[in-house]
Order: sequence, then C-alpha cells, then structure tokens
Amino acid sequence: LRLREAVTLLQRPESLDLDPALRTRVLDGCLERRPPRIPVPEWATPYDAETARLDALLQDFGDAEWHAPVRLRWFEDDGTASRRTTVAGVIAHLLTVDGTVAVALGLDDPLGDITAPSRAPAARTEAYWRASHYPPTRAVRAPWRGQGHSIVRTVAFTGDAGGMPVSYGDFELPLRDAMLDRAFECWVHAEDIAEAVDYPYEPPSARHLNGMIDLAARMLPGVLAARRRAGLAAPGDRPHLVAAGEPGRSLRLEIEGSGGGEWLIPLDSPGAVGSADHEVAHVALDGVEFCRLAAGHVPPAEAAAGQVGDREAIRDVLFAAASLSRM
Repeated sequence: LRLREAVTLLQRPESLDLDPALRTRVLDGCLERRPPRIPVPEWATPYDAETARLDALLQDFGDAEWHAPVRLRWFEDDGTASRRTTVAGVIAHLLTVDGTVAVALGLDDPLGDITAPSRAPAARTEAYWRASHYPPTRAVRAPWRGQGHSIVRTVAFTGDAGGMPVSYGDFELPLRDAMLDRAFECWVHAEDIAEAVDYPYEPPSARHLNGMIDLAARMLPGVLAARRRAGLAAPGDRPHLVAAGEPGRSLRLEIEGSGGGEWLIPLDSPGAVGSADHEVAHVALDGVEFCRLAAGHVPPAEAAAGQVGDREAIRDVLFAAASLSRM
C-alpha cells in the first residue's frame, strides 16, 4: 500500500484514453518512411483528420450515448437558434451535409430517393430526419464514415480539382474550401457530442485550425455585404467605396493562440482589398473563441478579447462572423 502511494507521488494518474493526436503522429511517421503513391491533397487533410477524431470518439459509445440529447446551436436573424436532436441525429446531419461534397464529386447522394426542397444543409437534414421511420441510431455511423473515406479517396485520385464548385443551395464554395468547411463542422459537432456525453474534446491541430480561421476570414466581406443588403448592418459613417481589387476601409482581425494570425478585412465591398493604410479598427480574439463565434456558439457581444477603433465596424464584423453559422 505504501509503495502504491509512493508511485502516485512520483507520477500523477493519467487517463486511460488514447491521445487524440496519436493517430496523426503514427500516420505522419509512416508516411515519412513510405510516402503514399497517391497522396491526399493538403486541403483535404483537415477533413480527413477531423472525421477520424470524431469516429474515434464514437467507437465505444453504447445505446445510451447514441441516444443522448444534443442541442444544435447557430446564429440566425441576429439571435440564437437551436434544434434538439440526439448524438445519432448529429451524425445523420453530418452525413447529409457532407453529401453535398459527395454529390459534387460524382458519388452517391446519402439522401437516395429522399427529396429535399433545396440543397441547403438544413433542408437536406430535415428531409433525412423526416424520412426516417425511427430516430437515427448507431447504424448511421457506418454510412457516415464510409462516405468520408470515399470523399477523401476520390479527391486524392481526382488530383488538383480544388476549384470544383460545391453547391450549398443559396451559395457555392470551391471544393478546397468546402472540405475545410466540412472539417470545421465536424469538429464543432464533435464538441456538441462530447459535451452531451460529458467527455473532453480537443481543438484541431494549429495548422488545421489556421486553415479554418482563414476560410472564415475570407468569407467575412461577402457576409458583411449580404447583411447590409438585408438591412442588418450599416454602411458606416464614411464608407470608402473603391473599384474591385483596390484597397478599401479595413478592420484588422488578430487571432491569438493556436492557429492564429492577422487578416485585414475589407469593410465596404467584398471586391476591395484589405489595407493597413485604410485600417479603421482592430479586434483581437482567441483562435478557438473565434471559431466558436463563427459556429454560433458564442454571442458576438461576448467574443471580443480586445478592440480599438470604429465601434460600428467591429460590431458589424463580429455579427458577420456569427452569421457564418448554420444548422
């Protein structure tokens, strides 16, 4: 007994769960020794990694965990929206929305004969849920994981097809960005699941997190413009309207911590170029916090770690970031 107590003093007890980064380290070591004949494109590796991490979380779930309640949250009409489902329902949601990428690649649509009113993620998900005679169960894991493998394998064989358009109903993303978007959603919903079953879940690697943040930053000017057209954002006291490709009034977005960096966000036109010479505001956020803002999990007013300059511009950008979220 005394020896056992002495051991606990020498080494703290550790979790018996495998390190979530272990798979990546093992694969990296193997690939250094023998590179794959057909490598996965760099822009597809975040999706590959996040689907693998979520699958590892699901591996030992019993029926109780699969039916645990989960509340999906997002930001809509400048307020919080939510939808109640289960862990299995979340995986069904990922299956149907990842299916937009599968369809773009010429793979089978997981909806099969189910007709959705549009290609929008929420419409596809609701159609799938409605068509199920019973709530989704653990049986949804295999088709979701199989589809993920097929997507990664297909983009590897396709080669440099990162510019192929992927339709989300009311907007399109090039394939390389759609894969980042799906990686981001996989992580966000993995956290939803982990929270539902009271289990810890780590953020993506710094490199992958940086790619997700970069995608969100690149989408912000278009979202700002859409919010202005909808009357949800003001044009600013002194808009600096310029021709496409010219420098315009900008906000410096500084992301701190893992995956961080700086982005200059053009404020008055999605076609303008961010410019330090025309910087009117500076906002700083933690990287994971920014991603949770973009997922609709953090209210915009509570997300900023620090801000200087045009208050209205800062508010508009934070609300635009939250508006990137969807079910």
